[in-house]
Amino acid sequence: MLLVVAIIWGIAPPVIKYTLQGFSPEIFLTYRFGISTILAIIIFSIGGFHIPRDFRTIVTIVIYGFINSVVALSFLFFGMENTTVLETGLITLSSPLIISAAGVYLLHEHVTKREKIGMTIAMLGTALTIFGPLVTNGHGTLKFSGNIMVFGYVITTLVTTLMMKSLLKKNVNPITMTNLSFIIGFISFLIFVFFKGHQISVNEFLNIKPIYHLGVLYMAVLSGTLAFYLNTKAQKTIEIGEASVFTYLDPIVSLPLAVLWLGEKVTPIYIIGGIIIIIGVVIAEIKKRRYNT
Repeated sequence: MLLVVAIIWGIAPPVIKYTLQGFSPEIFLTYRFGISTILAIIIFSIGGFHIPRDFRTIVTIVIYGFINSVVALSFLFFGMENTTVLETGLITLSSPLIISAAGVYLLHEHVTKREKIGMTIAMLGTALTIFGPLVTNGHGTLKFSGNIMVFGYVITTLVTTLMMKSLLKKNVNPITMTNLSFIIGFISFLIFVFFKGHQISVNEFLNIKPIYHLGVLYMAVLSGTLAFYLNTKAQKTIEIGEASVFTYLDPIVSLPLAVLWLGEKVTPIYIIGGIIIIIGVVIAEIKKRRYNT
């Protein structure tokens, strides 16, 4: 499940960057969560609405939904408006390291020697990928406002991952958690767009190229409803430190698309760093075989 999520979310940054040519971030997010809300209502009508009775748990779910959909994705979308997919990939590579460290120190999760070796190798690949462009291109090539917001996305992702793990331990239904998050996101962005006067007319909306509507559809259905559900369900049976390692695979998908589709330029540093990261992921995830005696 996490491998499928990694592929879907690896495709997402180029899709976001391309689709932002047709929609502003606030309209994009409102449109996306509107589609996800329709899907959520359909899912709830078929499978039922499983909400816990404990009031504190309900409040936690609401807070999780707001941070997960509104805060995190606002950082990502508004950040990507001012930076490149390649720079976004570099910054988000720090996410697995931060999440793994949080899993060890906050949740007391166990990390094996093999996983430590794999994570160390992946960290070296991350460092090479992050600092390489600074050496070759200089500080002036980085768009700091966008990069700072993308890093804010990384931090909020850590927060929501920890909250998700806590809610799953309380047996909160992953489908309920995921779809409530989308509904909260739609309501929040709809209110924001209405009061900030960022609405667009029906004619303007219909005149937007179909390819941009397909981009929103991808983010709503695949990168949204499907990927978030699979990620939440997978987190229930794996430590967040192990799950976060799969995040290293995202740039392996997004970087080639950024180059071939969006025309962004990649240096040999990106390629070498990506290879090192893959080696680290493989080492960290391979388990010793158990033989029956």
